[in-house]
Amino acid sequence: MDTDALLSMLQFSDGLFPAGGYAHSFGLETYVQSGAVADAAGVESFVRAYLENSAGPTDSVAAISAARAAAAGDLAACLELDAALEAMKCAAELREASRQMGRQTLRIAASVSGDALLGEFFAAVTAARTPGHHAVAFGVIANAQGWDARATASALLYAASAQLVGASLRLMPLGQLAGQQILANLRPAIARLAAEAEHGAPGEIWSFVPAIEIAAMQHAQLSARLFRS
Repeated sequence: MDTDALLSMLQFSDGLFPAGGYAHSFGLETYVQSGAVADAAGVESFVRAYLENSAGPTDSVAAISAARAAAAGDLAACLELDAALEAMKCAAELREASRQMGRQTLRIAASVSGDALLGEFFAAVTAARTPGHHAVAFGVIANAQGWDARATASALLYAASAQLVGASLRLMPLGQLAGQQILANLRPAIARLAAEAEHGAPGEIWSFVPAIEIAAMQHAQLSARLFRS
């Protein structure tokens, strides 16, 4: 990638990017309140499970597939990917979080890019013809901004990891150093999952995180909540 593409990827995957991810813990808050996650090791295990069994084989593969479909001008394929993620995200809380982040990311991307297919996909989301899941939106944006496949998957997975680590720092007294150590420990897994996603296909997308999905469903019943999911 050239420098401009790299900078745009850093912008869209930065923790300060207003996609709304800061408002979600994706079930982590339930684990913390129950005591199942109580320290840095527990946080790392949670994030690793999320990456290995959901974000990696589902979202990163979907993002790369969407980028390739967008490069071919195939809006229909992007809509099919979006529908597949809608069906695969069983927990309503996780599904809605993905939609909200996707819509917000697309809104900003459409305002800074004149890419035609990105505009068409955003129009379909705005008209409620497709849900606009974050991974698909990220892939469509990746094509518009010129990101390569492995970098796209790496950025998406790192952003998800940083988001969860950030949530953990607000939920328990871990400290910034512990958070950064978790992210450093996860780098090899992120690199491997991104490499695997680069060779993935839409028909090979899978997810299996029932415990996290149940925790996300239980989140709505917590007596006190810091996050929306």
